Amino acid sequence: MKYLQLTRPINLLLIVLVQVLIKYTLFESFHASFALTDFHFSLLVIATVCIAAGGNIINDVYDADIDRINKPKKVIIGNAISEKAASTFYIIVTALGVGIGFFLANSIGKPAFATLFIGIAALLYLYATYLKTMLLIGTFLVSILVAMSIIIVGLFDLVPVTDAMNQTSQWEVFKISLEYALFAFILNFIRELVKDLQDINGDKNGGKSTLPIAIGRSRATTVVFALGAITTLSIIAYMYVFLYAYTSAVLYFLFLVIAPLLFFCIKAFEAEKPKHYGLLSRLLKLVMLTGMCSMLLYPFVIL
Repeated sequence: MKYLQLTRPINLLLIVLVQVLIKYTLFESFHASFALTDFHFSLLVIATVCIAAGGNIINDVYDADIDRINKPKKVIIGNAISEKAASTFYIIVTALGVGIGFFLANSIGKPAFATLFIGIAALLYLYATYLKTMLLIGTFLVSILVAMSIIIVGLFDLVPVTDAMNQTSQWEVFKISLEYALFAFILNFIRELVKDLQDINGDKNGGKSTLPIAIGRSRATTVVFALGAITTLSIIAYMYVFLYAYTSAVLYFLFLVIAPLLFFCIKAFEAEKPKHYGLLSRLLKLVMLTGMCSMLLYPFVIL
């Protein structure tokens, strides 16, 4: 059970949910051409989850000392599991993900795609060991990798069967998945800043250079509020331009995406203590979930 906790199973389940929604709700609503059978898609999901789990594990290995300050009651490495055992678990899980990705890439006739899994695994290791100590670099990188868990479905499922005849229709549906990837990138970027605010004491002792450490907690909180407000206004503008004709979609976004984001902005404006930032982090995770679940609307709004 402790090994499972290291992988952050809730986050992994969100990845699985989003990838399933992309293929079986978004892509199928547009009757796109697919390269992946159900079996091959399952391999893609497993490979993605394994590599993401490995990234979570190695991050906890290198953050063990910081976590003893930020969340002493939740530290697993060094208590329930030794650092050596956690590192071995990381190697096994990551190797499994890369191996499955290599098999999948060859199965669909795109062996070069295997480098995606290798590259993502390598970047997650670099993030855990070095890049997260650099101002905003680690935050930007991990948000890009979150977006990649969405983009990779289109790369493997749409690109291999795209030709001159279906290029326009394939690109249209791929473009929508890119919009969801951008949404995931922005929300995760803000959430990483919120987590930096929550963990500022441990990060200082760990030698990190986060935005709250660089400009102060108060100014960093203002940045989070501003980014939240800009994101909210951007989604409202998107609704007005693309969804105004679909009442169900407008109501969904108003109550399940915009409303919690507005609540986030209010709470961000008032935030001062770690528990406040904990609430903000949970709100963003909720918005990520409801935003991604909006793909369930496509079978009803596509005519």
